[in-house]
Amino acid sequence: MPQFFSNKRLILLLVGMIFLVALISFSLRDRDHASLPEQLIKDVVGFGQAVFSKPTHYVTGAFDNVESILNTYDENQRLKARLVDYASLQADVNDLAIENKELRTILDKKEDLREFDPIHATVIARNPDQWEEKIIIDKGEIHGVKKNMAVMISEGLVGKVILTTPYTSTIELLSTQNPNYRVSAVIADQQEVFGLIEGYDEKRKELVLKRIDSDFEVKKGQKVTSSGLGGIFPKGILIGEVTEVTTDDYGLTKLAYVKPAADFFILDHVIIAKRSISAIDGTDGDNTGKDLTETVEEGP
Repeated sequence: MPQFFSNKRLILLLVGMIFLVALISFSLRDRDHASLPEQLIKDVVGFGQAVFSKPTHYVTGAFDNVESILNTYDENQRLKARLVDYASLQADVNDLAIENKELRTILDKKEDLREFDPIHATVIARNPDQWEEKIIIDKGEIHGVKKNMAVMISEGLVGKVILTTPYTSTIELLSTQNPNYRVSAVIADQQEVFGLIEGYDEKRKELVLKRIDSDFEVKKGQKVTSSGLGGIFPKGILIGEVTEVTTDDYGLTKLAYVKPAADFFILDHVIIAKRSISAIDGTDGDNTGKDLTETVEEGP
């Protein structure tokens, strides 16, 4: 009889281990929607992470404030020297804004590829095994965050929302190794040169801009911004700077390496772009469907 109970406990232990492994395997799969238990767990864990992360952000912010005070004098001198240029620039901006408003009224254009409502959020967690690919923020569905919304910081574009719960959201960064992640981009100089951000070179720590028409000249140092096509990423958000230009594997189009403007390794606060223009599923880097940037034939 004691041997029977001993074997029974062993069987229950094995069954429990099998169930636990199956549950872990199921939770690690990449899915578009989280189940109700996962949402509850993510929200509870997210709340706990926020409790610990916000004091940390406060302490680091205090040190940043001290450093900023030390640099205030030099910065003040530089700003005074630029006041004259700023006044002239502001006048030009006002003139352009008035002209743009008049032209939009004439054309009866109600949507702008640049317009969006910002939702500010704090990064509360990063997975060690996906440090360069995903982050978790403290804003979710109840705050107006939805899947496929663009995410940025003051320096430039960061990524997009791929999963939401009522109180948290998961962001996939531009530095992801996901081969289906695409961003419609443009190099604006004397003329607009379109391409697609497709991939991240881990060794160079740079983005890869592909499908550039070989007839256009692209130079080192040119700025790369989002084109606004596809309904996800607003137009004009800085992505990075061209560091090298070459041809693709087939020699038909050009390929450029782009140094990201944003630092993906140090992210504390981000901005989610809530746009009035609805994004279409499968566009601008979604994992399913056809990329809209291919449909509009913006490049080669």
